[in-house]
Amino acid sequence: MSILGQFIRFAGIGGVCTALQYLILVLLVTFLDVHPVMASTAGYLLSALLNYQLNRVYTFRSEAAHLHALPKFYAIASVGLLLNAAVLGFMVSVLSLHYMLGQIIATAVTLVWNFLANRTWTFAEAKSDPETTK
Repeated sequence: MSILGQFIRFAGIGGVCTALQYLILVLLVTFLDVHPVMASTAGYLLSALLNYQLNRVYTFRSEAAHLHALPKFYAIASVGLLLNAAVLGFMVSVLSLHYMLGQIIATAVTLVWNFLANRTWTFAEAKSDPETTK
């Protein structure tokens, strides 16, 4: 699949997972008065579970063993989480932006990192032994 095709799939799946993250963010901030950075972090971590599986199967069509791909995915997701928290924290605490506007900006920053890093490292192997994918 072309890089453009992969990016379109990645962005579509990212949209679903981002909606889940934003839902968790809004619910935690609105109903439990959780700080936006902490609420966003919780949403990011939970949505990453869905993000891994969908991107593995649909975007990158990887047959790499979970034991091989999952730690790489979470290493990249961890960097993305730090980027997300730093950008959101800066937008909310320093620039005094509304947390949702800050989150949108943070999402845009992490999108490019997550796509390129997952494409070139996590799911770089085209195919592997089907017996090791379980």
